[in-house]
Amino acid sequence: MYLIRDKSRLHYRKIGSGSKVMLAFHGYGQSSLYYHPMEQALGEAYTIYAFDLFFHGGSRLHKDDMPLTKGFLQDMIGKLLVKYNIARFSVMGFSMGGKFALALIEQMPDRIEELYLIAPDGIKTNFWYNIATYPGWMQQLFKRTVIKPGLFFKFLQVLNKYNLAHKSLIRFAHYQMDSTAKRLRVYRSWIGFRELNFDIRQIVRLLNKYKIPVTMFLGEYDEIISQRRVSVFMDALDKGELVVLKTGHSNLLHDVAELLHKRKSLNLD
Repeated sequence: MYLIRDKSRLHYRKIGSGSKVMLAFHGYGQSSLYYHPMEQALGEAYTIYAFDLFFHGGSRLHKDDMPLTKGFLQDMIGKLLVKYNIARFSVMGFSMGGKFALALIEQMPDRIEELYLIAPDGIKTNFWYNIATYPGWMQQLFKRTVIKPGLFFKFLQVLNKYNLAHKSLIRFAHYQMDSTAKRLRVYRSWIGFRELNFDIRQIVRLLNKYKIPVTMFLGEYDEIISQRRVSVFMDALDKGELVVLKTGHSNLLHDVAELLHKRKSLNLD
């Protein structure tokens, strides 16, 4: 299913059949399919509308609508809320999807019931993750890197040789850049999402003002979004819970689904 505005389209899928509503945004390089494990965990309580981020899956952001603005995103989500007569909803965002979740907090906090953040981008991100997904300061160089990536991979080799970045981050960057299609997605994502930046103090004020409960899930072995990078944010919340799982970044969404499923089973017992 699609939300369409002019030549841009936002693809989404419905998961579950519960009476409550959740809007869900996946991580970089993924698609809305990554939320299917949440059906067992949350599908009885929630109807989940899982979106493909622009430049991922079936979603397309036309060049006339680039860069993506928070107002444009609010308008697209507003179409869904009207279509299904949704008054209030919860939001879940994993990794880059955290930026989309925070944008909704900023744009429509009075309509949000709960916020689930899973190793979210948008609060404080590892420098090398930004290199892999938001190469802003090296934009002109990166244009050439899309076609001729040799220098970039030599750069990764230097980082690895002299232990200048964690090996998992180097693997992440290499994986996201190992084909022309992937490099184009990185470049388009930087161009398209460069305005999704936030005053985190204002986000905290909104979350506290509207009494929105926040559950943050992190991976103990995650070198991309670590606990120390979000601790100040969590400490400032009136209603915040931090859950740390023994996993890394890539598998975190799946592991959170398993945890929520176990919690549901225990509650039923």
